[in-house]
Amino acid sequence: MGKVDFLKDFRDKEKILAISKLIKKEIDRPINVMEVCGGHTHTIMKYGLKQLLPQEIDFIHGPGCPVCIMPKERIDHGIVLCQDEKNILVTLGDMIRVPGSESSLAKERSKGKNVKMVYSPLDVLKIAQENPNKKVIYFAIGFETTTPMTASVIEKVLESKMKNVFFHINHVLVPPPIKAIMESKEAKIDAFIGPSHVSVITGAKIYKDIVDSYKTPVVVAGFEPVDVMESILRIVRQFKEGRREVEIQYTRAVTWEGNVKAQNLIKKYFEVRDEFRWRGIGDIPFSALKIKEEFSFLDAEVVFKDILPNKPIDDHKLCICGDILKGIAKPYDCKVFGKACKPENPLGSCMVSSEGACAAYYKYGNLEVYKQ
Repeated sequence: MGKVDFLKDFRDKEKILAISKLIKKEIDRPINVMEVCGGHTHTIMKYGLKQLLPQEIDFIHGPGCPVCIMPKERIDHGIVLCQDEKNILVTLGDMIRVPGSESSLAKERSKGKNVKMVYSPLDVLKIAQENPNKKVIYFAIGFETTTPMTASVIEKVLESKMKNVFFHINHVLVPPPIKAIMESKEAKIDAFIGPSHVSVITGAKIYKDIVDSYKTPVVVAGFEPVDVMESILRIVRQFKEGRREVEIQYTRAVTWEGNVKAQNLIKKYFEVRDEFRWRGIGDIPFSALKIKEEFSFLDAEVVFKDILPNKPIDDHKLCICGDILKGIAKPYDCKVFGKACKPENPLGSCMVSSEGACAAYYKYGNLEVYKQ
């Protein structure tokens, strides 16, 4: 067996076209597919997969972007925390650009506030060691994918007995928003493309209850175009054969049980919140994590509770990110998309994040084909 080239083989034009032909031949009904993860949205747009699929396949973009779903009041927490010159606020990637109620972490940094963007949560330890007289607050975000790394940082802080590191936890869980969307019945969803990186940690088992409850196939897919096309073919065949199952297309990385060691590390330091407010969606029960009470001395929401605002804040009136995240609207339905709202001046979180649906449509979109 020849060596697999994980770029060329999963972007091979002939393979993609061959799968396209099979889908067109075998499909026998309209199927609305929600790709939960923003990474899949970008793959679909970047490689023009919609154009290769029959009109019976319609993509609905889901809430699988941890930056996009972060409510304004949580962003405001970070903004409040960085006002004190004794604090250093640390976070990842696009988070610093997401607008809060009146500002963003990027704007505060430009004013001289101590906001640092890192590529690895482990950098928090170095920053804390280099600044022993500062309180270093890690604004942690992400789905189950990044949660083990935050837990690992907590463990290292405890082992080294560091006293100047705190955690503002914004880790959210994938299944609860899917269930909330299905229960609302606002969007007509027939099947799901399950997120790959999340599933590496959790295992594909977390989707079984969704399949059983709503009779909707879930196929866990890799991020390459061949992965996505193969997953669509699997969904088409499930409907054709009268099946509703969890399938793993991304077998090169995902198993049914997932990374048990990472799961245990998460359980060691985190517990499920009673509810969490998702931007544009609302409060979803048991959809996020918080630090266990026994480690509350590390919890920024406990340590700094007297200065943190807790009033829910709605999005910009012209922004429809909430409807996009719920699968009842597309970016081109927004009146300000590509006009007042662009990546360099985003009104909403879906345009800020590199995984956001609006960012994908703006960067890659030949929108006419998606309006058909």
